[in-house]
Amino acid sequence: MRSRLALWIVLFVTALGFVFLTPILGSSQNLPGIQRTYSDSIAQVSPSPTMDSNMPGMSGTGTTSVERNSVGTATQPKGSDLIDTVLLVWFSLTALSVLYVGWDAFTNNPELTVMKWGWLLVTLYTGVIGAALYILSCKEPAPMQHEEFIKPLWKQTLGSTIHCLAGDATGIIVAAAITMTLGLPMWLDVISEYVFGFAFGLLVFQSLFMKDMLGGSYLKAVQRSFIPEWLSMNAVMAGMIPVMVILMSRDMRAMEATSLRFWGVMSLATLVGFVVAFPVNMWLVAVGLKHGMGTVRALGKGGHSLVAESQRIAETSGEVPAPNASTRRAEEESNMSDMKGM
Repeated sequence: MRSRLALWIVLFVTALGFVFLTPILGSSQNLPGIQRTYSDSIAQVSPSPTMDSNMPGMSGTGTTSVERNSVGTATQPKGSDLIDTVLLVWFSLTALSVLYVGWDAFTNNPELTVMKWGWLLVTLYTGVIGAALYILSCKEPAPMQHEEFIKPLWKQTLGSTIHCLAGDATGIIVAAAITMTLGLPMWLDVISEYVFGFAFGLLVFQSLFMKDMLGGSYLKAVQRSFIPEWLSMNAVMAGMIPVMVILMSRDMRAMEATSLRFWGVMSLATLVGFVVAFPVNMWLVAVGLKHGMGTVRALGKGGHSLVAESQRIAETSGEVPAPNASTRRAEEESNMSDMKGM
């Protein structure tokens, strides 16, 4: 109990540190250099007092076409075209990855529906890396083998992390797009992303999923999911926010939601958030505070059925979930599978 409390305190303090310190760090990253470049560009287009607007080849402002060309060159950083090309290739591969994961998840995989959407969203944010993780940990290798395939703890942890990341990262990215469009200050932008990401992850991806396991009670699902989701969310934010603040401060174009660079930063930030959140989710799954990878036939570490998972939650929380349509359907399917195996 003391170790859990200590971990919660450490994660809470770490999250607060990132929320309040990264805007300060980001505001000092390269902004003076950007201002100097802009000032130099303005200086190059300043009219010369000796120029006559009536002279041939001179404009009314006294700026030659050569000077205009030099200004255009000055506003384009070196390597800009290369970065845009790399991002274009990356997102082309991402589109193919999303199509593949969506097709396989919704046609061939007995995974829970919420996890199918989770994999789809995470692949949208992480591209070919997300698709590779899906193939390695969730894609059913052969009919009726998904339960055995997902038993290892690392796959259970991966499923838990994907579930968390799908909700939290979606909330963070949507909030970032809105706040940056509105031109809000960096500190308010970070706080909005934290609140919106946590709320979306808790109220949609976690609580709606846990509802059937707790007798159909949405409020109980929110109550039980709050602490695990909060811990996992802090880890996701600890990975995402520094990446977003530092990179966006270095390239102002990355702060425009219509720019490829914005989505490139979000993609990298989501990957870092995943790496930071993975060990936290492994602990949460190992101690029974979060579910792992599951299917409609079985759920949880070791291939527990939906009914067994509901009973496990009752044992760890002291709650007695009431029967509902989902658990009754799962129990009937489990009984049918047992009869076929006899």
